[in-house]
Amino acid sequence: MIRVLVVDDHPVVRRGITQILEDEAEMECCGTAANGSEAFVCLRKRRSDVVLLDLTLPGESGFEVLKRMKTEYPNLPVLILSVHPEDRYALRLLRAGASGYLTKESVPEVLLGAIRKVVAGGRYISSTLAELLATEWIKGAAPKHNRLSDREFQILTRIAQGEALKEIGSELFLSPKTVSTYRQRILEKMGMKNNAELTRYMIEQDLLKRSPTTGP
Repeated sequence: MIRVLVVDDHPVVRRGITQILEDEAEMECCGTAANGSEAFVCLRKRRSDVVLLDLTLPGESGFEVLKRMKTEYPNLPVLILSVHPEDRYALRLLRAGASGYLTKESVPEVLLGAIRKVVAGGRYISSTLAELLATEWIKGAAPKHNRLSDREFQILTRIAQGEALKEIGSELFLSPKTVSTYRQRILEKMGMKNNAELTRYMIEQDLLKRSPTTGP
């Protein structure tokens, strides 16, 4: 029996996924959670074989929840199920430890197949994402934001949202000087000159809609 923990802030989505799982003889939903805190409560109460994790969660973002899970439960497969298309966040999430990435447009058969694959120790990558990764590798055309570390991307997102360096430092427990250093590093890696160019890039890449790296 494959035990699946479903983490999503929408009750209808949780109910729908639970029904899909219960229709499979060898699968069961061992718990549901609407946010990161509830997810860890579930993990401590019952053994899970795999976690289905949404990215845009209230409070702690899905990206942050993923990193915590991989720290506390390094052998637990985490399968991302998100409304965001693969080219936005999939590569960064796979690097952070996710076992796979699906969009919520995926049909149930694809979801079930992905669950079986990651529980067996593999990784699930859709044909769309595989083609994208291959194209980027051949052409060296990976998006500029993929050059950044997780912390740099987090700060980039906040800068593009109009937050001041002092405000960013306060929220991330960093000194303004450290945030300024990160900003300069971001500009250099992305080949840009100022915050306006960073913001324009984030808008053009559609990366500012309730970013799953910073929460709602």
